[in-house]
Amino acid sequence: MSWITDFSRLVKFEHTLFALPFALTGFFMAVDHPGYQLSWKLLILVVLCMVFARNAAMGFNRYLDRRFDSMNPRTAGREIPAGVISPRLAMAFIVGNAVLFILTAWFINKLCFYLSPVALFVILFYSYTKRITPLCHFVLSLGLAIAPVGAYLAVAGSFAWPPVLLGTIVFFWVSGFDIIYALQDEEFDKEMNLKSVPALVGKKKALRISEIVHGLAALQVFTLLPIVKINFFTLSAVLLFNGLLLYQHLLVRHDDLSRVNIAFFTTNGIASVLFAILMIPGILIS
Repeated sequence: MSWITDFSRLVKFEHTLFALPFALTGFFMAVDHPGYQLSWKLLILVVLCMVFARNAAMGFNRYLDRRFDSMNPRTAGREIPAGVISPRLAMAFIVGNAVLFILTAWFINKLCFYLSPVALFVILFYSYTKRITPLCHFVLSLGLAIAPVGAYLAVAGSFAWPPVLLGTIVFFWVSGFDIIYALQDEEFDKEMNLKSVPALVGKKKALRISEIVHGLAALQVFTLLPIVKINFFTLSAVLLFNGLLLYQHLLVRHDDLSRVNIAFFTTNGIASVLFAILMIPGILIS
């Protein structure tokens, strides 16, 4: 079963921790409304949609970037340039997950099914944007920001402001930490004429931009409190999330990128999981 491990590494399956906790928070925001109740079947379908969509998006990113990855010492060991997974097999994996995403959305409700191709377009289109604009980080974050809104729609079947606000938190949070992650490839991106905030303005200014964007995320998290119930759990979720936002900026300096991976994956993974673990029971407390 080594192929499961290979594809899991291809899409960095563990990075699902970034958006999934926020999707679950959006799901339980809807469940908390009068007239709605928890459906385990629906919850499983939402989680499957998240997994299939992310697999398709990340697989497509690796497929499209395979030539650049092979030339970058940091990424040359990835599965496609290293020959572990062929481009043809990777494309079959992408198409299969895209089809499964749309099919799973059909089993949720009509609105989710009709919107599934739109969501799929956004998350796949991101892979082209590094060739077009340094704002690519914000296209990535838009793709992840869809998750809590989609999870809410799965339950409620209609739009509302609370999940949109939750999505804006994800938007600023993800774009901020993706700018930090892109610091590692500033020189390579310039050489290959790829676009990113660090390649455009340099590491030092890029870090300042990331701090500003994360400051907006922190403010958005606080504005969530009046919408949900203010209690020990929701307040703790907000304070811990914002504390970890601050912590990752203490880890990384423009002249020392040795702790970028800790800031990118460990800190943000912990932040999203703790946010959901505390926010969801806070929402559901009557």
